[in-house]
Amino acid sequence: MMPLYAVLLLAAGTYAFRLAGPLFAGRFALSERLRHLLAVAAAVLLVALIATGALTQGHGFAGWARPAGVLVAGLLALRRVPFPVVVAAGAATTAVLRLCGVG
Repeated sequence: MMPLYAVLLLAAGTYAFRLAGPLFAGRFALSERLRHLLAVAAAVLLVALIATGALTQGHGFAGWARPAGVLVAGLLALRRVPFPVVVAAGAATTAVLRLCGVG
C-alpha cells in the first residue's frame, strides 16, 4: 500500500508543478542572469542523465559498446540526421561492437 501512496504523492506533485507554470507565468519577473542559470542547470541535468544512462549498468560500468553507440547517435543528431536513423545507427553500432566481443 505504501508504494501506491508514493505514486499518488509524486503524481500530485507533478501536476502541481505543471499547473504552477501557467498560473504564475505573469506574476514573477526573472532577471536575465537567473534565466541563463536556469537554462544552464537544465542542460547540465540532461547531460548528467545521458551520461548515467550511457555509462552505467546496474552498479558498474556498462562496457564500451553502449557509450560508442551513444556517441554515434549524438554525432548524427548534431548533424540533424532524421531521428529514426539516429536511433538505428546508435543501436546498430552497439550491436556490432557487442557481436565483435567489445563489452
